[in-house]
Amino acid sequence: MIKLQGKDIYLAALERKDCKQICEDNEYNFDNPVEPTLFGWSVENSDEWYAEIQRLLKSDVNIRVGIFLNDGTVIGDVALQSVDRANRSCSIGIGISKLENQCKGYGTQALKLILKYAFYNQGFERITADTLEINIPAQKALEKAGFTLEGKERKAVYFKGKKHDNLKYGLLVDEYAQ
Repeated sequence: MIKLQGKDIYLAALERKDCKQICEDNEYNFDNPVEPTLFGWSVENSDEWYAEIQRLLKSDVNIRVGIFLNDGTVIGDVALQSVDRANRSCSIGIGISKLENQCKGYGTQALKLILKYAFYNQGFERITADTLEINIPAQKALEKAGFTLEGKERKAVYFKGKKHDNLKYGLLVDEYAQ
């Protein structure tokens, strides 16, 4: 089993119990909402989510791992998604389930670990990420990890009663290596 070790966290394969825990712990920040809610996430469908992770892993279009504190507590997940082996590219997504674990640097550490794996072990040459203009913590994490803002889809997402820009970030292997 692969384990990517960071300072405060590590990345490892998600087990069925981890998917259930992430679903149980999933909290939405109603005081400072920055992305649409993930309705449908529930403990009851966590087994389906786990099965979907396994199916996508076998089909080589998605690599999803858990984010664990060094004591073994699962706090979220990070994924290389929409894998395009022919063009050596993918997108990245990340989620920290409990509010108490957000904005503590765990997401940035997880991004750095998965990027190193993606570029040096999987051979990707380009990784992209999207976030809403109002999601400042995600923008900061992406920029700390080396991503560059490449553009935006203007007024692309209807959220909280108004339209928001969807920001497009990218990172090339050459930029990462520097």
